[in-house]
Amino acid sequence: MRAYELMYIIRPDLEEEATAAVIEKYNQLIADNQGEVESSNRWGKRRLAYEVKGFREGLYMLTHFKGVPATEKELERIMKISDEVIKYLITRKEE
Repeated sequence: MRAYELMYIIRPDLEEEATAAVIEKYNQLIADNQGEVESSNRWGKRRLAYEVKGFREGLYMLTHFKGVPATEKELERIMKISDEVIKYLITRKEE
């Protein structure tokens, strides 16, 4: 399995329960697609460098996971159509 790093920004106007549900949704999505979450760090609310989808700040999340290429593809497909995530970046880590 390959090691990946996922950085995503969640909308700042979501309630705490909704934010926790979004984080759990993506962690579960990784697990359902032959991956395993190594760590998931919540960086908190931060100001964005420029306005994205009408928001000036967002809740930053950093997740390290291992998976197969299909795990990354499915995660990217779901994040593209998600309303809760305003930006994301998936990178493959060299080991």
